[in-house]
Amino acid sequence: MEHITISLWSLALLIAVALAFDFMNGFHDGANSISTIVATGALTPKQAVLFAAFFNFAALWVFELKVAATIGKGTVDPALVDHFVIFGALMGALAWNIITWYYGIPSSSSHALVGGLVGATVVKAGGLAPIVWSGFGKILIFIIISPLVGFLIGGLLMVLVAWVFRNRSPYQAGKWFKGGQLFAAAAYSLGHGGNDAQKTIGIVWLLLITAGASTTDVKTLPMWVVYACYGAIAWGTYLGGWRIVKTMGTKITRLNSVSGSCASMGGAISLGLATLGGIPVSTTHTITGAIVGVGAAQDVKAVRWAITFNLVIAWVLTIPASGLIAAFFWYVGRSFL
Repeated sequence: MEHITISLWSLALLIAVALAFDFMNGFHDGANSISTIVATGALTPKQAVLFAAFFNFAALWVFELKVAATIGKGTVDPALVDHFVIFGALMGALAWNIITWYYGIPSSSSHALVGGLVGATVVKAGGLAPIVWSGFGKILIFIIISPLVGFLIGGLLMVLVAWVFRNRSPYQAGKWFKGGQLFAAAAYSLGHGGNDAQKTIGIVWLLLITAGASTTDVKTLPMWVVYACYGAIAWGTYLGGWRIVKTMGTKITRLNSVSGSCASMGGAISLGLATLGGIPVSTTHTITGAIVGVGAAQDVKAVRWAITFNLVIAWVLTIPASGLIAAFFWYVGRSFL
């Protein structure tokens, strides 16, 4: 592909913006990792964010860079991507994350990034031709599939646990799950780090490809990019997004140690499968689906469906909204970068 001439200053600025997005991703989505263990009192908020941040970073040694490859070369045609497109994409995703964080809405940072990348590329090309539909279409389909998978696995785990502990009191069952809840939350944080950090790795990789500093072979991706992106998301998770913890941990349905363990493990299994398959799914959608599934398995009335419906509306709006914001910042970037 043709390499774009870009100044060292512009390249450094864009990498900094990418890491800022990655940090905000952890800050925004960290609530997904810790909401269940905070809501049930398994850990204090301070302990929970440190716990989740550690496992976010540890995912570096667990998962291959398949999701990064999908973002880097499987969403839009890399030949049409330049530093203006990447600037627009990152700013669109950042802006949408800040808006939804402010209002306590657990939207998808992943889809904000994808929407931003598509929006900025489309406005540059003047049409939909640069979209790689095999990759982007998969992302769109999994807006529906990932929460459903989380819902089914979370619900089935809850039913299984209820059957296994049918002769035990809730108090006795809860004692078994105090440690299990931490294991489930650790597994979810691994999945969160493995899937979400790789999305920023993919963006930085795409930037380096356009600048001629890397190729489309994953072996040429500098390891400092991998460490920096995993470190940024872990740091964001450590600082935490407390506005969203309340929504995830208490507003959708009430969680205890048993239901919280099932929700976290349902989300973890779903994310692990997606990451191994190289599918950049939304960690937010997945854990929300698992929480709703766990609540519905106990009592359909235990789920606050109106709040869940509002979250779904935010999910649907994320890609077009971040795409429109990215298109605006593409014009800004053309003027100032």
